[in-house]
Amino acid sequence: MAFISDETALELDEMSEDGEMIVSDEMEQTIYPTYGTVQENAPRIHTAEMVEFNQNSESLYFNDDQRRIDYILVYEDETLKEQTKNTKKFFYLKQQKKRQAYESNLMRNGLQLEATRSVADDRLVFVKVHAPWEVLCTYAEVMHIKLPLQPNDLRQKKSAFNWFRKIFSVSEAVIKPEQEFFTAPFEKDRMDEFYIQDREIFFTPATRSRIVHFILSRVEYAVKDNVKKFGINKLLDSGIYKAAYPLHDCRFNVPAEDPRCPNERNLLYREWVHPWSFYKLQPMDLIRKYYGEKIGIYFAWLGFYTRMLLLAAVVGLGCFLYGYKSQESCTWSKEVCDPSIGGNIIMCPQCDKECTYWYLNITCESSKKLCIFDSFGTLVFAAFMGIWVTLFLEFWKRRQAELEYEWDTVEFLEQEEQPLPEYEAKCTHVVVNPITQQEEHVPYTTCGKCLRMAFCTSAVLFWIMLIVASVVGIIVYRLSVFLVFSATLPRKINGTEAIQKYLTPQTATTVTASIISFIIIMLLNMLYERVAIMITDFELPRTKTEYENSLTTKMFLFQFVNYYSSCFYIAFFKGKFVGYPGDPVYWFGRFRNEECDPGGCLLELTTQLTIIIGGKAIWNNIQEILVPWIKNIIVRCRSSGIETIKPRWEQDYHLQPFGKLGLFYEYLEMVIQFGFVTLFVASFPLAPLLALVNNLLEIRVDAWKLTTQFRRMVPEKAQHIGAWQPIMQGVAILAVVSNAMIIAFTSDMIPRLVYYWSFSVPPYGTHTSYTMQGYINNTLSVFNISDFKTESRPVPPPWFGTQTTCRYRDFRYPPGHEHQYEHSIFYWHVIAAKLSFLIVMEHIVYFVKFIISYIIPDVSDEIKDKIKREKYLIQKLLHERHLKNTKKQMGSLAEKLRKGMDIIAVNKSD
Repeated sequence: MAFISDETALELDEMSEDGEMIVSDEMEQTIYPTYGTVQENAPRIHTAEMVEFNQNSESLYFNDDQRRIDYILVYEDETLKEQTKNTKKFFYLKQQKKRQAYESNLMRNGLQLEATRSVADDRLVFVKVHAPWEVLCTYAEVMHIKLPLQPNDLRQKKSAFNWFRKIFSVSEAVIKPEQEFFTAPFEKDRMDEFYIQDREIFFTPATRSRIVHFILSRVEYAVKDNVKKFGINKLLDSGIYKAAYPLHDCRFNVPAEDPRCPNERNLLYREWVHPWSFYKLQPMDLIRKYYGEKIGIYFAWLGFYTRMLLLAAVVGLGCFLYGYKSQESCTWSKEVCDPSIGGNIIMCPQCDKECTYWYLNITCESSKKLCIFDSFGTLVFAAFMGIWVTLFLEFWKRRQAELEYEWDTVEFLEQEEQPLPEYEAKCTHVVVNPITQQEEHVPYTTCGKCLRMAFCTSAVLFWIMLIVASVVGIIVYRLSVFLVFSATLPRKINGTEAIQKYLTPQTATTVTASIISFIIIMLLNMLYERVAIMITDFELPRTKTEYENSLTTKMFLFQFVNYYSSCFYIAFFKGKFVGYPGDPVYWFGRFRNEECDPGGCLLELTTQLTIIIGGKAIWNNIQEILVPWIKNIIVRCRSSGIETIKPRWEQDYHLQPFGKLGLFYEYLEMVIQFGFVTLFVASFPLAPLLALVNNLLEIRVDAWKLTTQFRRMVPEKAQHIGAWQPIMQGVAILAVVSNAMIIAFTSDMIPRLVYYWSFSVPPYGTHTSYTMQGYINNTLSVFNISDFKTESRPVPPPWFGTQTTCRYRDFRYPPGHEHQYEHSIFYWHVIAAKLSFLIVMEHIVYFVKFIISYIIPDVSDEIKDKIKREKYLIQKLLHERHLKNTKKQMGSLAEKLRKGMDIIAVNKSD
């Protein structure tokens, strides 16, 4: 073991100029002094023993081949750097001092260290960390880790769908099922009561890594101004260590030959990641065992969401095909395309001066496409999705309850979760706990907490308003560009202007604005992610779950406004407050408010959704696949000239770090997609199908990243998906209102139904049936061009002739009427019908949702019985063992007393 002498340590203490001090013998305790085993008579500072690599590239053990590697720390040896300035040397010396103090305190807490230099770069040093049995037992009790008491003897009920699952599940001969146990929080004093058959496997590699990471996050390395500085995260941020990670158990594509290696990574690659396994169900127990419950529950949720999307995709595809088939029989579209009807209707300009008059039939192609999405099938599908989202959330709660029981996380948040090191470091205020009536330390007072919350809330609102400002900028762009397209694109269909069939001013503006909006959304995301993290760090949540929930809420608020604001604008605001040609409504007193296509804004909303959903999916998948893959290729190319055997820890070092919030972004991506699938599905029934295809790819891409491109992350516990659950419930409630309003106010369905039942003209003078003939003429009001204001009067085109009127989309009285340009009676009939439809649809869907939520319990009776049975058996087991130990102790005491009495009797007789 390489030690630093007391004289050298004293010199290092004296050289500190910024008030920092190495943790010395006087500082015998760390943050948790009772957790670790402090070595008696330990030297002042001691570091890891430096050994040579033993050429065993797949070894997971120290050089003695006995002690398992539980964690790896990587640093760069400053003494081997090229000659540098004195200031740099002093900086490196300070870093070395902190690192030596940190490793010294790790060993004082019972961890064992062994260092090995890199075989490719002598400057890199890999410190291998091993937690002995005593340390594992001590910290397992501190962390309230649940460990096996005895095998589970409850009978498993056979499901009727077991035969179906066997077809798509991985064979049990390939991945053996995990044995189930009754568990309880570990206690060292009751160690004999736990199911310990082999100490080497009692603590799984995932549990060992969790315990070591817990220690690494709380051990000191310096004290500055009487403030303790500790934790591996700060050392990584300051560059003292370059990396810290647990090891993968083998190469992903080649199993290890060591019989002690479980080869779980290779199993996951073959049965989960590989494209040939795309049809198989995910091996959830193995995923949970290797990566931890937090990763496991994410993939369980993603897989469940994807399976539920299958039903929505089938129904949505059926609605789309129904609309596509009924496209040819769409009467109002035929009238738009008819040269004798739409070809003779001259429409009023949709902007001032620069715009001109145009013929209705230039919107022929868009009206045909609109018939596909604006049909009766859309109404049915919107109601179906309101019920589907409730079924999805309720069945997921049941599935989540099953995972909580199977993965033993039912009481995790109450028993196991520890405060964050950053929180503990700032616990300087003393308060009295109202429950225990004992003093405890907190990082801020009640007043300080209120100030922090006020600041964080203000910051969130400020950035949300900034996003709204960017949306307003896009709207101004749309208004400005529409003037350009209106002035440059031809306004009448003829044989030489075929492009106009597909590129109207509205279409050109929509497509370009949607693309620019998508680009701005992606750019703003990069900024808002950092802002949300900074605000949450300042807020200082107590535990990691609270931290992630707080960050989740902020990020979703940002992303909600960022992604959905443009869609809400098109759906509910565009074309709703435009006035009429003689008295238009202006933005900022300058820009005339944007109008919809004569067929409505539904097709524009569909275009916006297609671009955002498709672009987002393509961009995210390219980013997730290419970025880590290219980075790893660059690393391999740099070291390709060095042909040598690399140990397991060095192979993992050249992989990409997963990041502190890597899983957070995966959830965020899927929940944003969930919002698109539910909030605007009335305008785009193919959204569930696109989401299904994307998710099938997403599962394998995420699995491929974790297994082949990233270092192994620290396995973490998680009871559920956190704040994402209430967020999805809020989106589900909002989706009912959103889709009902899209059908009522964005689509043209309600006006068509009102016209069909009240105002349509029977064909051929009969009174036996009604048709939609004349609907287009009914929805267009008449405007006298002489009523244009001088400052907004357009210049008539050469083909305009002696026309005195033009048409516009609205229900207003014609010129010459006593209430000219005021809303007609048909307008109020339509408004009443829209409001009635909105109220009726909302109440019906909400009532059905309530009934479904009431009928389907969050936890099945079977799981409730299992939890109660487990608690009963655990209590009985511990009680019986306690009675046996007590009887044994009493018997031993009675035997000693009896012998003592016999000795006393013999002495008296003597």
